[in-house]
Amino acid sequence: MGKVLFVIAPSDFRDEELFYTKEVVEAAGYKTAVASTTLNEAVGMLGGRAKPNLLVSKVNLSEYSAVVFVGGQGVETNNLPENPDVVKLAVDAEEGGKVVAAICIAPRILAAADLVRGKKVTSFNDTETVSSLKNAGAVYTARAVEVDGKLITADGPSSARKFGEEIVRVLG
Repeated sequence: MGKVLFVIAPSDFRDEELFYTKEVVEAAGYKTAVASTTLNEAVGMLGGRAKPNLLVSKVNLSEYSAVVFVGGQGVETNNLPENPDVVKLAVDAEEGGKVVAAICIAPRILAAADLVRGKKVTSFNDTETVSSLKNAGAVYTARAVEVDGKLITADGPSSARKFGEEIVRVLG
């Protein structure tokens, strides 16, 4: 089995999107790691805590089969779609043939990385996120979970387990 990398904001990540998705992926036999823009313990929007294993800028993508970008308001408040290391990780993962997944408002990172042009995607249904996806050329579907090749997107916390199941299915 391969390894799956979860990328979280250094604060205000969405707890369910990390913990429930990670639980499903680990239950299928995959090892996981968590990366962020800092190694400080991150606190989720609901108070959950996660200690990143590595910095986004130091990820060795050859160790991973998939990269999963977790949502939550911290994606926006920490400017992850504008962070060159985060965007480069998304681009490099896609170019390396990895599964690339994003949930909630994290698909904005995929839009910033120009990975959604002509692809079916979904996200949290807020004006800014949907606009960023459409402006980047995405075909926005508003479904709970959307899979287009090795690109997987989901709408938010209520879809976290299904999102994890689709990541496992595409990896398999």
